[in-house]
Formats: sequence, structure tokens, C-alpha cells
Amino acid sequence: MSYLRLDGLARRYGETLAVDRVTLDIEQGEMIVLLGPSGCGKTTTLRMIAGFVDASAGRIVLEDREIGQLPPHRRDMGMVFQNYALFPHLAVARNVAFGLEMRTMTRAEREARVAEMLRLVKLDHLAARLPRQLSGGQQQRVAIARALAIHPKVLLLDEPLSNLDAELRQDVAREIRLLQRDRKLTTIMVTHDQQEAMAMADRLVVMRDGRVQQVGRQEDLYERPATPFVARFIGNSNIVSGTHTGGRLVVEGGSAITLAGAYAGDGPATLAVRPERITLAPPAGQAQAHGTVLLSSYMGAMVEHVVALNPTTQIIARAPSSGPAATQRFAEGESVSMMWPASSETLFDSSNHLVPNRTDAPRSNERISSHA
Repeated sequence: MSYLRLDGLARRYGETLAVDRVTLDIEQGEMIVLLGPSGCGKTTTLRMIAGFVDASAGRIVLEDREIGQLPPHRRDMGMVFQNYALFPHLAVARNVAFGLEMRTMTRAEREARVAEMLRLVKLDHLAARLPRQLSGGQQQRVAIARALAIHPKVLLLDEPLSNLDAELRQDVAREIRLLQRDRKLTTIMVTHDQQEAMAMADRLVVMRDGRVQQVGRQEDLYERPATPFVARFIGNSNIVSGTHTGGRLVVEGGSAITLAGAYAGDGPATLAVRPERITLAPPAGQAQAHGTVLLSSYMGAMVEHVVALNPTTQIIARAPSSGPAATQRFAEGESVSMMWPASSETLFDSSNHLVPNRTDAPRSNERISSHA
């Protein structure tokens, strides 16, 4: 039995279905990240769990108790907002204590809890400062301490790092993950940042247009995407559409890609291949595709080539710039061959369903559809 269950959760705004029958089981102590582009329904889902948005349909069950009809303050959940939502006129300690003031606690107990939370986020020396006297990262840690002070059963994080600069974002993300793991906090986080999600989650939930596309560990989604959208969103796969016939994918403009795997059925299809799985070489007969280098970019640890199959179809290849696996750097205008193993490509049919690769072991995806 799961610790927290979303069962057919939906939210409609007039004619718009913002969240479409999301079902998800979350284990105690697990870090779940809802990931997807703006408008995909992830924040609305989080706010329904918190109680700030009413669900149009479905149930929210926490520890075998349905909580969907309870007000936010009775759901035992701590919320950390994107903009911190600190009270500017209250000192750090008073901000952390705010959620405790509505609970039955003595003043001494409240002060002890606040001190404990500030030590936890390493801000006990700043207890008397006002929010405006803190950095963005420190303000976010105050918001986390406030959410944790009530000892919530579930911690909810709404884009908690989006207002921080890139370097500080990595530091705070690491701190949140260590804190969550060490205290075994059941946590749901919303983000649109793929790298952030990959670094922090136990499992990812990829959403699009209000529906869950795929649920699973980072390796599951990266190596075995369930849809072309997941392949593109997680890891930025090359996505090429065309017609599958005779072991080849014929794309617009007449160019053809020889598939590394063996697939049944002909017809419209979409190929996904990770840029880092593609090897470039001088023109050769045995290759998946041939093209012309449009752009060659040195990116520090990696070299990226943009290769044109024809005027309308491009493929990106990335490889290490140094070390034993270093790639040859090709000049713009050079002809190249592209090769990749069967295990590195994924083929989808016209309905965006996975086409089994008969040369590979059967693939399994943990995929939760939002359909009833």
C-alpha cells in the first residue's frame, strides 16, 4: 500500500482540462519530481495535493485516509513556494515560527523547534535578520525551515530553485536532496529543469498537456523513453520522423536512415537517438546515415557536430573532446557517416507507441497513463 496515492486526479478550468486523470503511487520517504514544460499541469497537480486548488475529480489518499476535502492546514503538508513567500517585516526566527503559532505548543517548545530547524538549514546565526538582509539561497532555506517546522507528512516544493543563479541553484539543490534523504522526508517537487530533476529525484514523473507521459527512475526514462516527447524532453534526443520501410526510415527530402535494429511493420514512424550515442567517421559504406557537417562546436568536455542529412533534416552528435574516447573534429562542409548501435535507438509508430526492437532484449517501461 502506497503512502500517498493520487487516484484519477483531474482539474478543469471551463473547457480546459489542466490535469487529466493523473494516477500515481508515492512511497514514504520517496523524492518524486514532477517534470514538464510550462502549462503541462505539474504545478496545478501540486496545488491540488496541498489543498490550494480543488480537484474536479479524483482522490488524494494519505496513509489510507482520503484528504481531498480537507483544508490545507489539516493535510499535514509543508509547502515551499517559488518566490519564498516570507513575511518581509518578520525576522528569520519569526518566519520559521509562523506555522507553529496555530498549533498547541508552549512558547518554550516553539522556540526549541525553531532553533532546531534553523540549525538544520545552517542559519541559526541569522535568526534575528530580516529576509531582505539575506541572499536568495538563504531566503529559500528559511522557507524550507518554515515548511519543516510543522513536521509535515509530505513536503511540497514548487520550483524551489528557479529564482537562484546557476551556481547557487546547484548548491541548494544538493542541500535539499541531502536533507530530504537524511530525514526520509516524503517529498514532491515541481520543476521544468531536466538536469535539476535528474539530480534530485528517486523517480521522475514526466507530464505533458495535463497527462502523465511516463514514470520511472532516471535510467528508465533516459534509456527507455515511452514516447517521442519523453525522448526529446529527457536528454534532448534527436527526433526524426519518416516512413519505415525495408529496415530504413525514409525522411522528408528523400534521405534514408538505415536502422540499427530490426522492427516489424512498415508505415509512418519516429526515430529517437541520443546525440552522445552517435559516432561520426569519414564517409563509409556501412553506416546508419550520411550527411554534411553544418556546425562544429567545442564545448569544453564535449564536441558537438550538427549534421545535415538534407536541407530539412539535421542530426546532432556529441562526443568527448579529450581522453581515450575523444572524437575527431570535422570541419564545416565535410561529408561524414553516422553510426550507432541498435541498443541506442528507439522507434515509435504513428500512434507514438514503442515498436519492439527484435534484435534487443524486451524492454519494460514503468508508464502510468492518465487515461482511465
